[in-house]
Amino acid sequence: MRHTISVLVENKFGVLTRVAGLFSGRGYNIDTLNVAPTADPTASRMTIVTRGDDATLDQIVKQLNKLVDVIKVQDFREGEFVDRELVLVKVAVDSKTRAEVMQIADIFRAKIVDVQPKSLSIEVTGEESKVEKLLNLMKSFGVMDLTRTGKVALPRK
Repeated sequence: MRHTISVLVENKFGVLTRVAGLFSGRGYNIDTLNVAPTADPTASRMTIVTRGDDATLDQIVKQLNKLVDVIKVQDFREGEFVDRELVLVKVAVDSKTRAEVMQIADIFRAKIVDVQPKSLSIEVTGEESKVEKLLNLMKSFGVMDLTRTGKVALPRK
């Protein structure tokens, strides 16, 4: 089962290394990892998506709470959080497919952020399922390159 964990940490050198080391040292995999400053410049939020059963997740949360510089750990349960992902995808186009790609992007409320003679770069944000659907549609045109932020999340309460 996939789990989303929010880890509020102090903005100090080496914190990311210690958190990543905790996962790798215990054989846990990180599906996505996003780290960015919060409204408080002394803290950053890590949003980590990982896989495992409830016992594994409880162990991860306990180990994270033991780390120096960790302020707060939240295991987000379904419906308790709002999440989004940002993807930039470069799609191959020609004069015949350009309009169709632009129309699909519009349907998904994605933005065309760069136009080149043989490609369009598209920015899409939303829940993971929305992003995946757009990417699946773009495969038929030819995905030349893409980058993803990974999930970012905040609690609803």
